[in-house]
Amino acid sequence: MKLIYGTTNKAKIDFMKKHTEPLGIEILSLSDVNAPKLEIDESGKTPIENAKIKALAYYRELRQPVFSCDSGLYIDGLDNARQPGAHVRSVGGRELNDEEAIAYFSSLATEFGGSITARYQHAICLVLDDAQVYEHMGDDIASERFLIVAKPHKKRNEGFPIDSLSVDIKSGKYYYDMDDRTKKLAEGDDGFATFFKRVLQGETRNKYPANGR
Repeated sequence: MKLIYGTTNKAKIDFMKKHTEPLGIEILSLSDVNAPKLEIDESGKTPIENAKIKALAYYRELRQPVFSCDSGLYIDGLDNARQPGAHVRSVGGRELNDEEAIAYFSSLATEFGGSITARYQHAICLVLDDAQVYEHMGDDIASERFLIVAKPHKKRNEGFPIDSLSVDIKSGKYYYDMDDRTKKLAEGDDGFATFFKRVLQGETRNKYPANGR
C-alpha cells in the first residue's frame, strides 16, 4: 500500500520508511506526488492537533491516503510559559533554523547547570478517506527521557537539530556516539509500525477510532 507522508523533511521521511517497510507500506513524499506547497496554519496547542490539521489539509488537496506527524518537546521542571511543546522551533515569535535551535537549547541547558531532562511526545494522524481519520498520541510513540546538554556534538542531522545536544541518561553518551544495538534500544517500542498495522488490518480495537468529518 502507498501512503503519502505530509512533510518535506527528509530525515522524517527516512525514519518512517524504516519503520513501515516491513509492513509492505510504500511511503511517498510530497515531492513524489508533485503536491503543491500549502500554507498550513499549525496553530494547534498540542502535537495531535497539529498532526490532524496537516493531514486533513493535504488530504483535501490530494484526495489520496495521507498522514502527518507532529512532535512536542517537554522539559522537566520548566514552567509552562517556557515549554517548547508543539512549537519547538518557535521562540519569541520567530522560527529558528537548525543552528539557531541548537544555540537556543544549548543556552537553556547552560541556564540550568549544563543539562536538562526532556522527552518528546509524538503524534500521528492518518486520513484514508472522508470517513476514516485515525489519530494517536501515546507513550508507545513517545521518546524515552533524555538529557539536553550545553555542549553540542559536532555531528548534525538536518531537520533534527536537538539530536546534536541529546545524551542518553543511563550511559552519559551522546546518541550519535552509541553503537547500533544501543541506539535501537533507545528508540523504544515500534509504536508507529503498530499504529499502521492495526489501522490497515482493521485491528484498531477502538484504540485509534475513525472519525467522520
